[in-house]
Amino acid sequence: MRASRLPLLIVAGAAATLFLLPLLWLLDISLKAPGELSAIPVHWLPSEPLWSNFRDAVSYVDFLGYARNSLAISVLYATFASLSSALVGFAMARLEAPGKRALFAVMMATLMLPQIVTLIPTYLLFAKFGMVDTYWPWLLWGAAGSAYLVFLFRQFFAGLPAELEDAAVIDGCGYVRMFWQIFLPLAKPALATSFVLAFVFTWGDWITPTLLLSQDRSTLSVAVTDLYVNPQGQPINQLMAAGAILYTLPVLVIYLFMQRSFVRGFATSGIK
Repeated sequence: MRASRLPLLIVAGAAATLFLLPLLWLLDISLKAPGELSAIPVHWLPSEPLWSNFRDAVSYVDFLGYARNSLAISVLYATFASLSSALVGFAMARLEAPGKRALFAVMMATLMLPQIVTLIPTYLLFAKFGMVDTYWPWLLWGAAGSAYLVFLFRQFFAGLPAELEDAAVIDGCGYVRMFWQIFLPLAKPALATSFVLAFVFTWGDWITPTLLLSQDRSTLSVAVTDLYVNPQGQPINQLMAAGAILYTLPVLVIYLFMQRSFVRGFATSGIK
């Protein structure tokens, strides 16, 4: 290790420790007995770690059932959003049409619109078509694409050489076939990035499932937040903390397996 890198490593280590503190504090709470959480003076560390809290967190609610609902919604939305956004991003990057720039500007402007503003109109719309308490809203949202993901794919496809498109046109390849057989296979880093972002967004969403789904069909985020309560309606903090840690594991696993493609997708999308 070069001495010149030592200060940088110290700063990076300190920053990483700060980012890990909330997770370590959550782990500390999840291993405590109920009496230790309200003890005075405060017990910073559990006197005897109760790993059984994690088992109780799974059994206290239908943890696996809610996790299955969250997984179904997240994968459904992430898959459709990635494919539809890739198609729009390809069109924005490689095709020429009147008003394309204006349409792209309007689409990007929607990023500044808070979700809370469209929440009630969205509910009324889905209620009118009988889609409340179903997973159809997530499929339709995915099929409609995401403005941020469209921008991501547009930047990626704009950075590919024009010779690919010219060669495909000379060989008689249409734009649809060009997208599926040439450009989309090259966009694996951007697809991985898009899938991770869309999956994490849906997995962590609490407001939309609370508004659109009944308790049986709801997601793990709602269960962890609302269902760890005792018969008197008071939160069971150690089980809530244990459930929250288990709730974050799928996201960590996905990122660990896809981190190289995830980073490469951001790097290559920022070329232009």
